[in-house]
Parts: sequence; structure tokens; C-alpha cells
Amino acid sequence: MNSTIWTVDSYEEALAKNIVIVSLGLIINFINGMLVVTFFSNPMFSRDSRYILYIHLVINDMLMICISVTLYVLTYASPLVDFSLCCILVVLGTTTFMITPLNLAGMAIERFIAICKPLHHTQICTPQRTYIFICLLWVIAAIRSLADITISLLTQPISFFRSFVPCYPIYVFPSKVHQDNTTASQVICMSLVWIILIYTYCRVLFTARKAVSQGSANKARSTILLHGVQLLLCMLSYITPFMFILITPFFRLHQTKITFGIYLFTNIMPRLLSPLIYGVRDQKFAKQMKEYFTCNVIIVRIVPSQ
Repeated sequence: MNSTIWTVDSYEEALAKNIVIVSLGLIINFINGMLVVTFFSNPMFSRDSRYILYIHLVINDMLMICISVTLYVLTYASPLVDFSLCCILVVLGTTTFMITPLNLAGMAIERFIAICKPLHHTQICTPQRTYIFICLLWVIAAIRSLADITISLLTQPISFFRSFVPCYPIYVFPSKVHQDNTTASQVICMSLVWIILIYTYCRVLFTARKAVSQGSANKARSTILLHGVQLLLCMLSYITPFMFILITPFFRLHQTKITFGIYLFTNIMPRLLSPLIYGVRDQKFAKQMKEYFTCNVIIVRIVPSQ
């Protein structure tokens, strides 16, 4: 296929990789599932835009991990997939993949308003506006995929949509996706967008230092810093093809291991930060989760009658 040399994993290596990916996906989704249950167990969280944005990020990450892990396993179990099924998986995977950094940017702006403009926070960051913002995120993230589907419908015959094709999204297997100029330009544009977002994070970080409440400002800076780290890791996902191209010449015999390591580091591991930022650091959320999932032991003392 286009004179590309394919490197195939051994059975043991492929099995080990799939076990690691599936196990991490189940663990992360189990933890995030506990956070989702905690959110809906207390109506207080659904009235706060901070927690609404957070739980949307958690649910989005759960969907992204499910689809990403499914695609990863399919590349080994069934290299050729029905085009319609592949199209649905790739569209959902790409959309949820793009929502994560945008959602993180929205959460950072919400923290900026809460610390630097506390008197206007309740008027600006209402639950209704938060839900509108979330809908806009989905529309923005889905535009590119919907445009690709529309172009395919206009240019390809009907038989093409009933065919079986390799289902290799760029963020799962950068080495197996054909790197033409169009894909490279799209990745470069997206990288520039995330650089602009990082610049915005820095401005928010420096502005938060001037807040009146020093304790709240310190906590906000720590939260925004964690958002920045997660955003940086997510941003690396958009340059995975270039990372693969730069690294593989030095380790030509370990191309599949490099692909696996890049995918694990840029797609799976960043999703572990979401429980850390709010599930552990936020006192209200941590307290509610502890009360909901901790089994209370009731000791009954029987006193004999006199």
C-alpha cells in the first residue's frame, strides 16, 4: 500500500499491548464513573458551572477512551472494518478528542472569572450559559468530521460506503495513516490553536496572582497549572505523526513500540489527571464521594435488662 513497509507485532507483544490498553481504559473509566455518580448524587453540583464543566470533561473522556480502546483493539482483531461502522467510530472519537482541550480552556476561563471578577461570576457563569457553551463545543468539534462525511457523500459512489476499509485514526496509529500535505497542514493549524490556548493560560495564571483573596488565588493558580499540564499533554496528541517521524529513524526496529508508547502517553495517561484535579483536590467533591462510596459500619450494643 503506497510502498509502505508494515511492521507486524508478534502474538505475545500484541496481546500484552492490548491487555495494557484495555486494563488502563477500564480502570480510568471505573474511577471516572465514580465521579459521575457522585456528581448526580448531589443537586448542589448541577447548579455550579465549575462542576458542570468538569463532569462534562469526565463524561467526554470516558467516551473518548471507550472509542479509542475499541479502535485500538480492532486494528489487531479485525484490520478491515465496515466503512459505516468505522466512520461512526472515527467521527465520535475525533469529536471527543477535540473537545477535551476546548473544555479545559473553558474551565480555566471560569476559574479566572471566579477569582478575578467574583462579583460578576454568578451573572456570567450560569448553568444555562454553561450548557450553551457545552453545545457549542460539540458543534465546533464536529464540524471537521461532518465536512469530511459530506465530501465523501458527494464524491464517492454508494458502493464505497458498503466496503471494508482499514480503520486507523491518526491519534491511535500515526504510523499507519498516510501523511499527505493536507493532513500535515491540518495538524500544524491545530497545533497553532493550542499554542494560542497555552498563551491564554499563562495570562490567566499571571492575572490570578493579583486577586484579592491570596488563598483562593493560590488554589486557582494550582488548578490552572494542572489544566495547563493536561492541555499540554493533549496538545502533544496533535503532533503525534511528527513525533513518530522524528523518533523512528533512530529506532527502526522498534516502530510498533514507539507507536504504542506515544499513544499511551498522549491519549490514555492525560485522562488520569481529571480525577486528580477535582476528584481528589476539591474538598466538596472529595467529601461527597467519600460519603457516597464509604460503607458506614453501625455498631449496635445490646444492654441486658435489669
